[in-house]
Amino acid sequence: MPRFPDHLTGDGPTNPFPGIRVLERRLGREIPHRLGSNEGLDMPHRALRAHFGDAMVEHAYCYGDSEALGVRQRLAEQQGIPLKALLVDAGADSLIALALRTVAEPGTAVVATAGTYPTFGYFARGQGCRLVEVPYEEAPGRLAPDLEALADTARREEARLVYLANPDNPSGHLHDDAAVRRLREALPDDCWLLLDEAYHDFREDAESPFAREVLPGVIRLRTLSKAHGMAGLRIGYAIAEPETLAMMMKVRIHYAVSTLTLAAAEVVLDHPDETREHIAAVLNRRERLAAHFRALGAEVLPSATNFIGIRLPSAKLAERVNRELLEAGRLIARPAHPDLGHVLRITAVEDALVPGRLQILEDALR
Repeated sequence: MPRFPDHLTGDGPTNPFPGIRVLERRLGREIPHRLGSNEGLDMPHRALRAHFGDAMVEHAYCYGDSEALGVRQRLAEQQGIPLKALLVDAGADSLIALALRTVAEPGTAVVATAGTYPTFGYFARGQGCRLVEVPYEEAPGRLAPDLEALADTARREEARLVYLANPDNPSGHLHDDAAVRRLREALPDDCWLLLDEAYHDFREDAESPFAREVLPGVIRLRTLSKAHGMAGLRIGYAIAEPETLAMMMKVRIHYAVSTLTLAAAEVVLDHPDETREHIAAVLNRRERLAAHFRALGAEVLPSATNFIGIRLPSAKLAERVNRELLEAGRLIARPAHPDLGHVLRITAVEDALVPGRLQILEDALR
């Protein structure tokens, strides 16, 4: 089992302001009079009421539930994950930073694929970690994190943590469950696996038994940004062993998720049919988009996400296409990492399927 830093074990830090909702649960009764939290409860909020309405304003006054119990209860019930194995925070990005802060002291090595979701490297460097990157495994029709190389590097560098996005961003590649298990088994005992599953909902097997497992030595991250359409409100969740989440709570920003966000997430989670309908529509658009570009001769990479990746013959061509599209007011994504400069990523939204919308790319492929 990977270990926690010494400063978190023993007494360690504790949240000095757990909030009124947590206090009510501890006391077993409601506290109707909020006289000590220093919130702006008497603010008239005339401008907010005029713009958003009274219902929204009620969520602006007060600190939220620092334990996000309502959201966690819904996730636990819908996904079959133990309640005590869930932690909610301000999106998968915030959870990446939180995981690093919890398990990786400054100066320790962390390992990732060169060109994978760059926010991980950004936070790792900000934490003072030594980021070690390994190349993608490239072959015709394949651009995938190299799990064997990740494990070998972790052992050689005595890494504290290995990061894997699965499905991957920006390639869209999906490693099967057995491969993820083998990676965890191949890592040193004291090395964590940070498994970023931000695109999990778009997997065909998203509701498999493996999806609800709490894996020893693994911190799984998911989000409500993609399939649930809540990117602007910033909310995601971690799945890990309760003792791991307890350590993460010691260093978490306790009110990072707003009261409004929590309320909105509960509403969205209470209407899962709408989410399922959205996922199905995304998958349909993804396949239509992929088929369109394959018909033009493009190498479209297999994707288990809400986007497609197109591998062009050269980084020079990809740079020109991306630049010309942006100049024309059409934003797609080209990874900044030089190893992936020849890849373009297009989100499977209806706008991408409008005839002529991506004409510049289409012309470059002919």
